[in-house]
Amino acid sequence: MKVEKIEAIPLDKKIAEKYAMQIAKQHITQAIKKVKYLGGGSFGRAYGIEFADGKKIVVKFLRANDMLDKEIHDLKLLGDNCPVKIPKVLFVEKAGDSIPVDCYGMERIEGKNALMAFGMLVQSKRKRDKFADEVTSALHQIHCYKNHKFGDTISPDCDDWIEYYKPFAKAVMDKAEEMYKANTLSEEIITAMRMAWSKFDIIFSEKVEEACLIHGDLNVANIMVGKNYKLSGFIDPLNSMYADREYDLFQFDNLTGKRFNLRKTYIKKYGASKLCDVKCAFYGLWNEVYCFIKTGQLVSIIMNPLIKNMRERLAEL
Repeated sequence: MKVEKIEAIPLDKKIAEKYAMQIAKQHITQAIKKVKYLGGGSFGRAYGIEFADGKKIVVKFLRANDMLDKEIHDLKLLGDNCPVKIPKVLFVEKAGDSIPVDCYGMERIEGKNALMAFGMLVQSKRKRDKFADEVTSALHQIHCYKNHKFGDTISPDCDDWIEYYKPFAKAVMDKAEEMYKANTLSEEIITAMRMAWSKFDIIFSEKVEEACLIHGDLNVANIMVGKNYKLSGFIDPLNSMYADREYDLFQFDNLTGKRFNLRKTYIKKYGASKLCDVKCAFYGLWNEVYCFIKTGQLVSIIMNPLIKNMRERLAEL
């Protein structure tokens, strides 16, 4: 994973909507009934397309170079190894003269993401526990797919997890120090990172024995639910790897994930390393700073709890 700022390719939402219709017509010979902007992060924009015959797809535009092959590869790999729905890619289009960014079409998973399904938050504990059980069972099935090497899903090449992860973590730390000196990273963040980095060898003293396939970004915003809040699929993998399976758990605590005890449920069912809590705190903080480095956007509602959690976990060492 490169630790550097990425400049997003400009893409106006209204123009992208026209592109979505254009590309959908090229690949699916049905009249288009409706187009809807579904949202997107720093480097992606997604549009829902509904056809006259009722068929629904999603067209996703990638506003950064070198994302397409990785996303297509990981969607298929995860889809082949997950018991719940992961969108199947229907067509792929490289950037060209008519459309300036890479894009692809995929199946649309019905429903909404669990973050926006507000009614789930007031469900009974029994129903929330059932949801957590289904999510963690599906994620564990992904983790059961293993490789003999750690690293990126396309070309894993490390014999040891720390051999792969520590250089990345060091690069994030170094960049964070540069940003702090340039007054673009707060003292609160850099202080927490310095404290954690000084304990790196303790935090990661337990050897990771298996290189497990991970989703990489499975928080409640990427967990889809349909009618009656039934789990309907996972979307938007990011930085999928053959990694420490616990690298997939810190996202469970972000946003409203704690309401469903997702991380605790996974650990109760499948076990964890002795230092899992502090490892997840480290993974979470480093990932959020990495995202800030890449995008220039800091999400306080996620970052602030990560800093607090890092300090609390370090105090327990």
